[in-house]
Amino acid sequence: MGLVAVMSVNIAACNSKPGESVLDTVSTDIEQSAATTVLLETISTETTPSLTPTPTATPTPSLAPEERTVTVSFTGDCTLTQDYRASKKSFDDKVKDNMDYCFQNCAEMFKADDMTLVNLENPVTETTSHKNNQYIFRMKPENLEMLTRAGIEAVNIANNHTMDFWEEGLKETRKNLDDKGILWSDDKYTSIFTTSKGIKIGMVGLGNDTNASKVYGLIDDLKKDGAAIIIASCHFGQEGVYEPTARQKKIAHELIDYGVDIVVGTHPHRLQPIEKYNGHYIFYSLSNFCFGGNYSLTDPDSVIIQCDFIMDGDGSKCVDYRLRVYPYSQTSTRPGNDFCPKPYAWESEDYFRVMKRLNWAQGDE
Repeated sequence: MGLVAVMSVNIAACNSKPGESVLDTVSTDIEQSAATTVLLETISTETTPSLTPTPTATPTPSLAPEERTVTVSFTGDCTLTQDYRASKKSFDDKVKDNMDYCFQNCAEMFKADDMTLVNLENPVTETTSHKNNQYIFRMKPENLEMLTRAGIEAVNIANNHTMDFWEEGLKETRKNLDDKGILWSDDKYTSIFTTSKGIKIGMVGLGNDTNASKVYGLIDDLKKDGAAIIIASCHFGQEGVYEPTARQKKIAHELIDYGVDIVVGTHPHRLQPIEKYNGHYIFYSLSNFCFGGNYSLTDPDSVIIQCDFIMDGDGSKCVDYRLRVYPYSQTSTRPGNDFCPKPYAWESEDYFRVMKRLNWAQGDE
């Protein structure tokens, strides 16, 4: 997994700038089965003003070709508790004190990547004063070990349950995440994760009421702070539907146009299609993943997506992408929900249903 976690904020997105040589970018036709990715370096042909032309030395890249891939795993809504007012504590009774239970079928994947990012849809607090919404979630601070033991380094907390326990609950959530070394971001604060190769990944979050323009300043800050990859987590859209709304598309496109490398959506509790817009990927909704607040699942489909960000020679910007899609069920047993996601069997009916909902074929990348 990656090494250092630094809180703050952002750099070059993966857009090629006008005037750049075509040698500055790699082909988008990267086969998933390819063992390596060959990156082309720019070679200067300019000479110094002298009677005897002197060739300019080719810059030595600081990263070897095999070091230029940064792998980030993404999945959807995680609520690691049940409704606070529920008389039956279904999640707690099932999980008990087993911090490895929920992510046992994917932890090795998360540990093997550079970084894993999920949407954490519950406050992490011990305060008791709460809103009177239909569902109220409150996670035990000690249960954050579920994330750290599974190799989940970062969470988005810009979502509609963040304020279930008011501002005090939000403050405690931020502190508890900090104390556990878990990076978090929302529409007020960003975070930066530094991989073992020294490449900085910047993160910003948007809630369902956040417009793209609200976080432009945060994106600028991430760029200034050296983030070579910028991820926007967007908790947006309409619950229970399989297609993105016009507003989702508008926000996602605006974020990409402003310099975000990838947009990761949650909130609808359903899978929605993957879109490639101006060379960048948008995951409109990754559905729920481990959702303790839902005891019976009308649609168990979920997914883990891994994105390989292909960097340039010095790791200062992303020049291409490669995706791997892993269809998952939110539960290991049906009917009901045992809060233990597991992968669907390769090329099963369930597998292909997930791929169809994502509008994705494994051969696409």
